[in-house]
Amino acid sequence: MGNIMPDELRAKIRDIPDFPKKGIVFRDITTLLRDPWAFKHSVKAMADYYRDKGIDVIAAAESRGFIFGAAIAYELGIGFIPVRKPGKLPYETESTTYELEYGTDTLEMHKDAVKPGQKVLLVDDLLATGGTIRATADLVRKLGGRIAGICFLIELSFLKGRAKLDDLGVDVYSLIQYDSE
Repeated sequence: MGNIMPDELRAKIRDIPDFPKKGIVFRDITTLLRDPWAFKHSVKAMADYYRDKGIDVIAAAESRGFIFGAAIAYELGIGFIPVRKPGKLPYETESTTYELEYGTDTLEMHKDAVKPGQKVLLVDDLLATGGTIRATADLVRKLGGRIAGICFLIELSFLKGRAKLDDLGVDVYSLIQYDSE
């Protein structure tokens, strides 16, 4: 497939100014997803980064994390763990509550989703403030899993979300970075 340059993929992402509120530029990945070339190459590029790192399973939070997490798991030939909002998983769950800009949110994972010592790759579409992926990491660790890496399609580096992950001591990889709004 050859090496894909992040700028080629960035060109497939639509910018929506003033969404969800004035002053914010929303990075709309639906345009990348509907382009078969861009979707395939973004998944392959992220999977290739982790291909020889002994990852056992991928965990990703709903909803856009599911898109990339499941596709990367398929590409790597490993399992996928859905991390969901409360009340969406049918079996016994472990949960964690985390801070948002205004208020809190909660994520859940099945109690038997991660085996102790398993190497878990966390995947999401976007790193902004780091709250969701940090909560996902906390769940994996509660169940005895080892965070083997954290992967994003996009990182909004100017929001400094990576700093919220520093103490995990793992590699954080983002395919596309934005240094400003």
